Amino acid sequence: MQVKEQLLKLKPYQPGKPIEEVKKEFNLTKVVKLASNENPYGSSKKVKQAILNELDQDQLAIYPDGYSALLRTQLAKHLGVDEKEVIFGNGTDEVIQIICRALLLPGKNTVMANQTFPQYKHNAVIEGAEVREVPQVNGEHDLEAMLTQIDENTTVLWICTPNNPTGTYVKKQALIEFLNKVPKHVLVVVDEAYYEYVLAEDYPQTIPMLKDYPNLMILRTFSKAYGLAALRVGYGIASADLIQKIEPAREPFNTNRIAQAAAIAALEDSEFISECIDKNKKGLQQFYRFCEELKLDYYPSEGNFILIDFKRDADEVFQALLQKGFIVRSGNALGFPTSLRITVGTEQQNAEIIEILKDFV
Repeated sequence: MQVKEQLLKLKPYQPGKPIEEVKKEFNLTKVVKLASNENPYGSSKKVKQAILNELDQDQLAIYPDGYSALLRTQLAKHLGVDEKEVIFGNGTDEVIQIICRALLLPGKNTVMANQTFPQYKHNAVIEGAEVREVPQVNGEHDLEAMLTQIDENTTVLWICTPNNPTGTYVKKQALIEFLNKVPKHVLVVVDEAYYEYVLAEDYPQTIPMLKDYPNLMILRTFSKAYGLAALRVGYGIASADLIQKIEPAREPFNTNRIAQAAAIAALEDSEFISECIDKNKKGLQQFYRFCEELKLDYYPSEGNFILIDFKRDADEVFQALLQKGFIVRSGNALGFPTSLRITVGTEQQNAEIIEILKDFV
């Protein structure tokens, strides 16, 4: 049996060790996961009630609404867009897959930063497209260099802002100038998975830009600030014409009934999101003070995570934390071999991991 040759060059996604496995391996009673940029405060109480209400209806034997009509209406209203300008996915991972499936093929190419969310490259390779990676400058996308990589065979360009794993972002004026220079045949995908956490005043509000740039698409998710990572609801926003053209690449029933109900409820609790944003800001300050005290390099972050350079093999620091019951992300897998990406946890979790790191350093 022969599979695509490009699949043989790829490795399947390797998730971090499960909490129970870490407990067993190191004989621990408590393990804290700060590896996947999840919301440490969970989700809104309204979400939990919506899930219970959905279960009470005893509809699990019936397929969900493949069009996500109720969620679509509420989200479009929340965003201030037309319902036809939204496409849903089983997390933004699937929306990325849909884009690649619809626009990439052998003979075409795609442009991205070299240290960014890996699913752009992963899906492009599967489709047989050429991947053009552009080195970052100080952890930020080099937009001018990315422009030089575009040619007549370029179909998709990716911008992750805030960027995973650095937490840096593309400023409003820089993005506008960039979009003005990108050829109209190139789809520019702006991945804003951490949009809700952003506090920078010069961060671009991209949705109003859609009317001026029909080759722009925005990605967002319910997995981060809304705390619904387990339910997998992501979405893309673009012109109705583009959404209509790529919809056939979307699998039917790709967002489940419970997830749709939970996402609707999540949109209704803006107070919960505001509280999470405020706590995240304070948590980042804890890490900033730690880095400055120990003179460690880091990138100021607009996400709910921070990348810290420990000037030694990242796996060594990762392992030391693992033995103490903290799961983080080693930079070896992210293109930063001496750094760790640490999710901002609760105030207590942050204080505990910082004390361990102080002793280690």
